[in-house]
Amino acid sequence: MLNSKQRSFLKKKSAELKDTIFIGKEGITANVIRQLAGELAAHELIKGKVQNNAEISVQQAAHLLAEQTDAEVVFTIGKKFVLYKMNGEKQKMILPEG
Repeated sequence: MLNSKQRSFLKKKSAELKDTIFIGKEGITANVIRQLAGELAAHELIKGKVQNNAEISVQQAAHLLAEQTDAEVVFTIGKKFVLYKMNGEKQKMILPEG
Protein backbone atom coordinates (compact mmCIF):
# COMPACT_ATOMS: atom_id res chain seq x y z
CA MET A 1 0.00 0.00 0.00
CA LEU A 2 1.41 3.38 -1.01
CA ASN A 3 1.47 6.25 1.47
CA SER A 4 1.00 9.92 0.52
CA LYS A 5 4.75 10.65 0.22
CA GLN A 6 5.23 7.68 -2.09
CA ARG A 7 2.20 8.65 -4.20
CA SER A 8 3.51 12.19 -4.52
CA PHE A 9 6.96 10.90 -5.51
CA LEU A 10 5.49 8.57 -8.14
CA LYS A 11 3.15 11.27 -9.44
CA LYS A 12 6.16 13.54 -10.07
CA LYS A 13 8.04 10.70 -11.79
CA SER A 14 5.04 9.94 -14.00
CA ALA A 15 5.02 13.47 -15.45
CA GLU A 16 7.90 12.52 -17.74
CA LEU A 17 6.26 9.28 -18.93
CA LYS A 18 4.42 8.77 -22.20
CA ASP A 19 1.19 6.77 -22.36
CA THR A 20 2.00 3.10 -22.99
CA ILE A 21 -1.35 1.41 -22.32
CA PHE A 22 -4.49 2.40 -24.22
CA ILE A 23 -8.02 1.22 -23.42
CA GLY A 24 -10.33 1.50 -26.42
CA LYS A 25 -13.84 0.45 -27.39
CA GLU A 26 -13.09 -3.23 -26.71
CA GLY A 27 -12.29 -2.38 -23.10
CA ILE A 28 -9.86 -4.40 -21.03
CA THR A 29 -8.84 -7.50 -22.93
CA ALA A 30 -6.39 -10.31 -22.18
CA ASN A 31 -3.92 -8.63 -24.55
CA VAL A 32 -4.12 -5.35 -22.63
CA ILE A 33 -3.50 -7.16 -19.34
CA ARG A 34 -0.59 -9.11 -20.84
CA GLN A 35 0.94 -5.92 -22.27
CA LEU A 36 0.48 -4.12 -18.95
CA ALA A 37 2.11 -6.94 -16.99
CA GLY A 38 5.14 -6.77 -19.29
CA GLU A 39 5.38 -2.99 -19.03
CA LEU A 40 5.13 -3.10 -15.23
CA ALA A 41 7.81 -5.80 -15.01
CA ALA A 42 10.12 -3.73 -17.21
CA HIS A 43 9.44 -0.22 -15.89
CA GLU A 44 7.49 -0.49 -12.58
CA LEU A 45 5.64 2.78 -13.30
CA ILE A 46 3.36 3.15 -16.32
CA LYS A 47 0.91 5.71 -17.64
CA GLY A 48 -2.18 4.73 -19.56
CA LYS A 49 -5.11 6.39 -21.27
CA VAL A 50 -8.76 5.49 -21.67
CA GLN A 51 -9.82 6.50 -25.18
CA ASN A 52 -12.98 8.55 -25.75
CA ASN A 53 -14.74 5.59 -27.42
CA ALA A 54 -14.22 3.27 -24.42
CA GLU A 55 -17.28 2.23 -22.44
CA ILE A 56 -15.38 2.09 -19.14
CA SER A 57 -14.42 5.02 -16.93
CA VAL A 58 -10.79 5.78 -16.19
CA GLN A 59 -11.31 4.97 -12.49
CA GLN A 60 -12.89 1.61 -13.28
CA ALA A 61 -10.16 0.77 -15.79
CA ALA A 62 -7.33 1.73 -13.44
CA HIS A 63 -8.72 -0.26 -10.52
CA LEU A 64 -9.54 -3.30 -12.63
CA LEU A 65 -6.08 -3.31 -14.25
CA ALA A 66 -4.40 -2.86 -10.86
CA GLU A 67 -6.41 -5.77 -9.48
CA GLN A 68 -5.53 -8.01 -12.45
CA THR A 69 -1.78 -7.27 -12.22
CA ASP A 70 -1.33 -6.81 -8.43
CA ALA A 71 -0.33 -3.19 -9.05
CA GLU A 72 -1.24 0.02 -7.20
CA VAL A 73 -3.22 2.89 -8.64
CA VAL A 74 -1.06 5.99 -8.12
CA PHE A 75 -3.68 8.42 -9.44
CA THR A 76 -6.24 9.07 -12.16
CA ILE A 77 -6.91 12.40 -13.83
CA GLY A 78 -9.09 13.12 -16.84
CA LYS A 79 -8.71 10.13 -19.16
CA LYS A 80 -5.28 9.12 -17.82
CA PHE A 81 -4.14 6.80 -15.07
CA VAL A 82 -0.82 5.81 -13.53
CA LEU A 83 -0.06 2.38 -12.07
CA TYR A 84 2.93 1.19 -10.04
CA LYS A 85 4.18 -2.30 -9.24
CA MET A 86 7.51 -2.84 -7.52
CA ASN A 87 9.71 -5.38 -9.25
CA GLY A 88 11.39 -7.27 -6.40
CA GLU A 89 14.15 -8.70 -8.59
CA LYS A 90 15.05 -5.60 -10.61
CA GLN A 91 13.76 -2.69 -8.56
CA LYS A 92 14.25 0.52 -10.55
CA MET A 93 12.83 3.08 -8.11
CA ILE A 94 13.56 3.59 -4.45
CA LEU A 95 10.43 4.98 -2.83
CA PRO A 96 10.66 7.44 0.08
CA GLU A 97 9.92 6.03 3.53
CA GLY A 98 6.55 6.74 5.06
